[in-house]
Amino acid sequence: MIARLENVHKRLGRVQALAGVSLEVREGELLALLGPNGAGKTTLVSLLVGLRAPDRGRVELGGRDPRRPEARRILGVTPQSTGFPPNLRVVEVVELVRAHYPRPLATAALLERFGLSGLATRSVSSLSGGQARRLAVALAFAGNPRLAVLDEPTTGLDVGSRRALWSQIRRFREEGGTVLLTTHYLEEAEELADRVVVLARGRVISSGSPAEIKRRVGLRRVRLRAERPPELPAAEKIERDGERFTIWTHDSDALVRQLVTSGLEFSDLEVTPVSLEEAFLAVLSEEAKS
Repeated sequence: MIARLENVHKRLGRVQALAGVSLEVREGELLALLGPNGAGKTTLVSLLVGLRAPDRGRVELGGRDPRRPEARRILGVTPQSTGFPPNLRVVEVVELVRAHYPRPLATAALLERFGLSGLATRSVSSLSGGQARRLAVALAFAGNPRLAVLDEPTTGLDVGSRRALWSQIRRFREEGGTVLLTTHYLEEAEELADRVVVLARGRVISSGSPAEIKRRVGLRRVRLRAERPPELPAAEKIERDGERFTIWTHDSDALVRQLVTSGLEFSDLEVTPVSLEEAFLAVLSEEAKS
């Protein structure tokens, strides 16, 4: 275990941002932290990287208090928003961050990994939003850390740039690194994460691998084409797009039997598992009802 929170409470003004959160980040895993806006994700990250102290509970980074500078030597971070000294060049920003670590990655290697070699001598003030975001993510890996904390790392990137960053995040993990990732892109979490933790209203409401989260929800997705909406007792929800219907159900076998005996003419039947995004929304819906 490389980091943990134990029964952590944190209030920000009148808002109870975290209410008894316990969480472990295991060495060598990629953990995705999910939740709606206001769930407490950024507060949790700020505690873990030593920017805030808990009101109650315990936070450890490598067995130490993350507010101690020596504890943070194992850490690389990409925050949600980053400001760079506008007059520095890209290579100078990288060198500045590398200087804080005992065994950093080579500058040329880091720039090459993140597609920044051609921008090395550019002023950071001249970078596009996507280029600046790539630099912000690259800096999390500049010190060759044991743990990379990436808070919404691919926000604002196009599909190609996002997938290129995914490749580098995977490479870091395959080389023995650990990643804590927060994201609103559920496809990103499903693609990268070994384990998912879902926060809502400052509490952990679900955790497990993406496959376990989907199995726990127990929903299946049924798609078909028909001229009118099917009326099926086994359907939890039905959405229509022209003659194309998407049906969510806890019992796809029963639903298909009901379809066959309903007399409805249909075609192009598909039965598939739900995505992590659909499972996530179902988890949040159940939490809202509790």
